Amino acid sequence: MAMKIRLARGGSKKRPHYSIVASDSRMPRDGRFLEKLGTYNPLLAKDSEDRIKMNLERVQYWLAQGAQPTDRVARFLEAAGLKEKAVRNNPKAAVPGKRMAELAKKKADRAAASAE
Repeated sequence: MAMKIRLARGGSKKRPHYSIVASDSRMPRDGRFLEKLGTYNPLLAKDSEDRIKMNLERVQYWLAQGAQPTDRVARFLEAAGLKEKAVRNNPKAAVPGKRMAELAKKKADRAAASAE
């Protein structure tokens, strides 16, 4: 059974509230889970203590059992000090797309032509 520690969405429309749960990866996002490990309220300020609440002992237990955290939960665990900070490398993030590269080239050509 492949275990995940992930977010299950709750709350009403436009007012999300998430539960941090340990569940089988084959179950639906908001479906059956084995244990509720905490809560996450993205509407609160980032420095608020109530924004993320986790039972760290139980999270450690599930990690020891082989549960894999999702990307967002892994960031929460990094902030809590339970997991090493992963190196995120996306060198293409700052590279403009094809259209913007073409526009920049045209602009540079125009600037060079007007400078002559």
